[in-house]
Amino acid sequence: MPDRLLKSPRLSHPAVLALAISVTTGLLVACAANPPGQSAKVPELRPGVPAGYLSPEARPDSLALLPQPPAADSAAFALDKDTAKLAQTQWAKSGSARWKQAQLDADLSFPAAAGTFSCALNAPINEAQTPRLYMLLRRTLVDAGLATYRAKDRYNRTRPFVVTHTSSCTPAEEAKLAKDGSYPSGHSAAGWAWALVLTEIAPDRTDAILKRGRAFGQSRVACNVHWQSDVNEGRMVAAATVARLHADTVFEADLAAARDELAKVRAQGLPPNRDCAAEAAALATSP
Repeated sequence: MPDRLLKSPRLSHPAVLALAISVTTGLLVACAANPPGQSAKVPELRPGVPAGYLSPEARPDSLALLPQPPAADSAAFALDKDTAKLAQTQWAKSGSARWKQAQLDADLSFPAAAGTFSCALNAPINEAQTPRLYMLLRRTLVDAGLATYRAKDRYNRTRPFVVTHTSSCTPAEEAKLAKDGSYPSGHSAAGWAWALVLTEIAPDRTDAILKRGRAFGQSRVACNVHWQSDVNEGRMVAAATVARLHADTVFEADLAAARDELAKVRAQGLPPNRDCAAEAAALATSP
C-alpha cells in the first residue's frame, strides 16, 4: 500500500478527515480496541486504522475494470460539464440544504459516517448499539476506497472545481484534492458498497438504502469535487468489490453477525441517529 495512504491527514478528526477516501483514501478514524461484541481482533493498517477484508491482490483492479475517463472533446465530458453546471446553479447552490448535505456526506470519519444510512434503515448505527455493523462499515470502506486507486493514480483526472475555477463544499480540502485524481470517485465507491451490503442486512429496506447510496454519490457532484462519470464508475468499483467480498469467509461471518445484530436493534424500535426530516428535504432536490 502506498505510504501516502497511511499518512493521509484525513486519518484524524473530521477537521482534516472531511474528504477521506476520495483524496488519499482517508480510511477512517476510531479507537483501535475491538468494539463490544467483536469476537476477534481486527487487523490494522496502522494503529487505529482497521484493515479491509481483502488483501491487495484480492481487490478488484479499477484500472482493468474501467474505461479511460471521458476525453476533453467527447460528448461524455460535455455531459459531465453540463451536470456540474446544473449542480452549481440549480440543485446544490452554495449554502443550500443540498450543499450542506454534501458537506455531511464528505466526512468519512467514524463515528460521524456510521449514521449515513441510519434513516434509510430506520435504526441507529453506532459503535455502542451496533458494534458488528459499525466495524463492517469501517472495513468495507477500506476495501472499496483502496480499489479505486489503480485508476485514480493512472489517470490523475483534474477535478471540476479546478477546471471551472469555482469552489467546492469543502474548501479546506481543495489544495489536497487538486493534487489527487478525480476518476473514479472513492466516496461513491464507498457509499455504493455500503448500500449493497446493507440491502443484504435489511432487505426489506432495499429501496430506501439504494436511494440513499445513490444520493451519497451524487453528493460528490453537489460538492463540486467529482464529475458525474467519476461517480458512476465509482459505483462499478463498489459492485466489483462487494462481489469479491462474498468469497471471503470472514466477511461472510461478519455480515451474518451484523444482520442479526441490526434485527435485534430494529425490534426495539430505536430511532435513527440522524435528523431524517432534514436529510429527506435536502436529498429531495437531487436530480
